[in-house]
Amino acid sequence: MSMKGLLLTHGAGGNADAPLLVRLEREFAAHGVQVVRHNLAFRRARPSGPPRPSDGPADRQGLRDAVAELRARAGGPVIVGGVSYGGRQASMLLAEEPAAAEGLLLLSYPLHPPGQPEKPRTEHLPRIAVPVFLAHGTRDPFGSPAEMEAAVKLFTAPTRLMLVSGAGHDLKTLDAAELRTAMAAFFPVP
Repeated sequence: MSMKGLLLTHGAGGNADAPLLVRLEREFAAHGVQVVRHNLAFRRARPSGPPRPSDGPADRQGLRDAVAELRARAGGPVIVGGVSYGGRQASMLLAEEPAAAEGLLLLSYPLHPPGQPEKPRTEHLPRIAVPVFLAHGTRDPFGSPAEMEAAVKLFTAPTRLMLVSGAGHDLKTLDAAELRTAMAAFFPVP
């Protein structure tokens, strides 16, 4: 599969202008991929503050609509993904509707709340039927490297985990070119 479009969304505390999303957009766009940085419905409704539990369905509907628009514009396969909460919503969308996108990119997936590994956010992962690429910091409090490696085994679709040495939940040190190259070998991406 050659990726034509990439839809990226933000975490609970951010928006589509998050520095990580901007860096990724520049890198992928420079290599011919149409990239959309998407504000989730909760962020469109409120300029600040975290999402509420009731925001999830509207956030997923917004992702569904944005992917369909991007697929039409890009003329080919689309990968949807996001940072933390945004990635979780994208993963839930693909668990609910496998044909919504051709691939999933999870950046700093919030495997569990910090310090609460007994509250995993993994129940939907086995239902994802598209290839999944994860980038996760080795110092991320939302999931240790060992916990992420165990979670990867829950996916039934092809899955790859890229650990970013020394990075926290913000993935500040993630090299966009390195991510694109690793994804190209996995998806493949132009």
